[in-house]
Amino acid sequence: MDGVTIVLWIVVGARFLVPLAIPRYPLPAVLACLVLDAADQSIFQAFGYDPPGYQGYDKAMDVFYLAIAYLSTLRNWQELSAYSVGRFLYFFRLVGVVAFELSHVRMLLLIFPNTFEYFFIAYEAIRSRWAPVLYKMRWWLTTAAVIWIFVKLPQEWWIHVAQLDFTDFMADNSWAAPLLAALVVVAALVFWFVIKPRLRPADHGWRFAADPLPEGMDRPEQGADWHARHSAVRSMATLEKVVLIGLISVIFAQTVPGVHTSNLQLFTAAGVVVVVNAGVALFWARREVSFRSTVLLFGVRLLFNIAFVLVAELLLGGGKDRLDAGATFFFLVMISLLTTLHDRYYPVKAFRARALRAPAPGCPAPPSPPQ
Repeated sequence: MDGVTIVLWIVVGARFLVPLAIPRYPLPAVLACLVLDAADQSIFQAFGYDPPGYQGYDKAMDVFYLAIAYLSTLRNWQELSAYSVGRFLYFFRLVGVVAFELSHVRMLLLIFPNTFEYFFIAYEAIRSRWAPVLYKMRWWLTTAAVIWIFVKLPQEWWIHVAQLDFTDFMADNSWAAPLLAALVVVAALVFWFVIKPRLRPADHGWRFAADPLPEGMDRPEQGADWHARHSAVRSMATLEKVVLIGLISVIFAQTVPGVHTSNLQLFTAAGVVVVVNAGVALFWARREVSFRSTVLLFGVRLLFNIAFVLVAELLLGGGKDRLDAGATFFFLVMISLLTTLHDRYYPVKAFRARALRAPAPGCPAPPSPPQ
């Protein structure tokens, strides 16, 4: 194995592994993912390697680490109006990336900008010093709109429509560096003299680790009990997982070698595995089987999924429209990981939502919706 191959595996491995820190250290881990996203192509080129199909690879890795970020909002975000805005922004971008990968129309990346990324950073930056629950829907909608219009639209146009390279642009235009420096100074002055005096006093010291889980949902067995009492295979949670993992699978299928199936077949197959996993998870929960370790749960789920696919192959038979062994293993790892995190974190979000809907003392509870 030569040096270029080693560097390639290190960089790609880092882009898969660093996002796993997002649920516990949201802001530092996402910023690290941003740095990797910005630097990976330069690192490849520094070693004399210009990866083919880099655009598809880059978009696939983006939606993967942002999927981990979205799943972490289920666990960590106490302000559910911010969660609702973030969920829309993430799935909106996900649909846009799928449309781009299938059509290669770059304008779609401008129409479906990656606003969720900076919205996530904004929420976590606020949480590091202030209590996010003090900011309500209007605040989060305004924040998303500002990021969308003034940050992401120019950025998406620059990168994906005009296809301009920042380094080359700075080198080719002598006026660009002074202008950029002046803009940075102006932004710093506006923050210091206009924004900073209007900020409310910080609610606490710096917090970069995720906040503790709410009491009543801070142990794995409590999450399993929630699943047993409130979950169903036919549910919005399962539908969300099917859409999330199905669309991500379609995006990765444009990059991962060894995929010899149609996008619809791959989406359907991923959906079947997700639904089967939902049924097995509910079966375990109702028999009070829980795993204290998320890593252990992931390992058990991966082994089950491998066995399930092998049995399905034996029963249905193979054909030319299929995935090879390496691609199959990759997709099963990804499906097992994302479903494990979703099943771990979704009950936390649902628990917070129920707590918000709980009646005040002395008030009658609202009637339960029909099942």
